[in-house]
Amino acid sequence: MTQPQLAEQLPYHRLARLSPRYRWWRPLLGTLVVAVAYLITVIVLMVFAAALAAHLGYSEDADGWPEFGPVAGTAVDLLTIAAGIPVLLLVVRWTGARPAGTVSSVTGRLRWRWLALCLLTAAPILALAMGGMFLLPADAGEPDSQWAGWAAFGRALAMLVVLVPLQAAAEEYVFRGWLAQAAGAFLRSPWAAFLPQAVLFAAAHGWGTPWGFADLVVFGVAGGWLTWRTGGLEASIALHAVNNLLAFGISAAVVDGLSSDETAADANWQVVALDVLGIALYTAAVAWWLRRRRLERTAPAPLPPVQPPAFATAYAYGNGVPVPQPWPGRPAAGAPAQPWTGPGGWGPAVAPPWAGSGGQSPAVVPPWPGQPAPATAAPAPATAAPVPGPVSPPAVPAPGAASPLAVPAPGAAVPPGVPAPGTVSPPAAPAPGADLPPAARGAEEDGADRR
Repeated sequence: MTQPQLAEQLPYHRLARLSPRYRWWRPLLGTLVVAVAYLITVIVLMVFAAALAAHLGYSEDADGWPEFGPVAGTAVDLLTIAAGIPVLLLVVRWTGARPAGTVSSVTGRLRWRWLALCLLTAAPILALAMGGMFLLPADAGEPDSQWAGWAAFGRALAMLVVLVPLQAAAEEYVFRGWLAQAAGAFLRSPWAAFLPQAVLFAAAHGWGTPWGFADLVVFGVAGGWLTWRTGGLEASIALHAVNNLLAFGISAAVVDGLSSDETAADANWQVVALDVLGIALYTAAVAWWLRRRRLERTAPAPLPPVQPPAFATAYAYGNGVPVPQPWPGRPAAGAPAQPWTGPGGWGPAVAPPWAGSGGQSPAVVPPWPGQPAPATAAPAPATAAPVPGPVSPPAVPAPGAASPLAVPAPGAAVPPGVPAPGTVSPPAAPAPGADLPPAARGAEEDGADRR
């Protein structure tokens, strides 16, 4: 007996194959479309920002770009990065021919409760690691930082709380999401899928110091492992969002801190050591949670369409099951049943004619000698029901009287019309001139009397 085919379980980095219409060229075409569509989106946003700044009267720098100020300028930068989320989701849906939520997790959506738990886990760990950086000695020649004031810090912090999570999520969707799944469409190993995106993630932040570049590679590898291990982007988004929110928040607390061009790629080895320690502690904490919570890590791949067996190709199939077809004398499926009348067809039952019948009417038995015709036959007289009472003995004939049922003694004279004992009387001959009964149909064929 043939065993039923089981669906292949796809991990997160293999979800590009989740579409029934998957083809090898879809991930490659989708990567090109994401790059071009995002570039067009950024250009549109920059033109809109420049037009808005000109309308509001902002001054321009030496390059002709409006000077929005630290807070507004940071908001524009974060928005241009966050615009990658809708672009990528549309490309996943149209070019990838699969649900857009499959880039969020194996369940086809963002698991908000798990994301909240990861945020609560990352906040204290990364806050301690970030606080340790204040204990490091300041670089020689670096001016002392000045407090920006609660009003300026409050405005900047409100903007950062809204936009930094979107910016961090956009980078996760691009690198740990789309790029990892595009590589996983061709490579089964999760390391082969997540290592290239980690290098690209570090390169996207620019080149500063070797320590800073290595820190970004470690961050990308940890985010990739968390994505594969949890089956979604939630843990990696939480790590990225909390890390960036703390870094931007510290910069916003300082006068002109948001105007600095320094990034994580410019970090020294002391900062990198504390940052890697925080990443490792958070990764261990998520692994601890995974031992106590059950998360879906795979999604079933679509099965190929069911093919009918070779010996039943003449039958139509519905839901993988052969549908019986009508044959002569059997109504089609769903048709009302009609009574069967034999070779005459469908309709009220009519007895067929037979020998002795004059047509399609019911057969009439012909009379035989000694029996009156059906038209002249008299109904049998009704016998009265016996009266309850004593049973009378049978009548005894008088002495010397002939009994109608008595058997004549041997040698006695037999009355006329009564056959002698042991003899069989022939059938009575019809009277001269009387009509003979019609012969049976079979008698006409072979001469035998079939009455």
